[in-house]
Amino acid sequence: MTIFLILIGQQNTVFMENGVKDKSYAFAIRVVKLYKILSAEKKEFVLSKQLLRSGTAIGALVKEAEHAQSRADFLNKMNVALKEANETEYWLMLLRDTDFITHDEFNSIHKDAATILKMLISIVRTTKESLSKKKD
Repeated sequence: MTIFLILIGQQNTVFMENGVKDKSYAFAIRVVKLYKILSAEKKEFVLSKQLLRSGTAIGALVKEAEHAQSRADFLNKMNVALKEANETEYWLMLLRDTDFITHDEFNSIHKDAATILKMLISIVRTTKESLSKKKD
């Protein structure tokens, strides 16, 4: 079984809502499955563990932000989620460039990571603008 088959078509129905919460949760599921394959079949434990940590942290931080104590707390959690998404992209590129995943496998999961990154950038930017308008 190839990683590509596992990554393609998984969780497409999870995206009923077009929100970052649903996308980051579905992405975390893909990351966990990729980690399981990398550690079991490829015997790769270091890079895949880093990917697992950062790739699942995104959704956890977004979920935490749902019940933030303030707008500033919300912004902080989303900023950290953005950093984790950026780090996840790094680990995916490293796995691709060290031949642990193919370019097709990378493209499949990276598309989701890039979408989440764009969403988080937009949320952080909008929230910052909103907070700065309140100060004026």
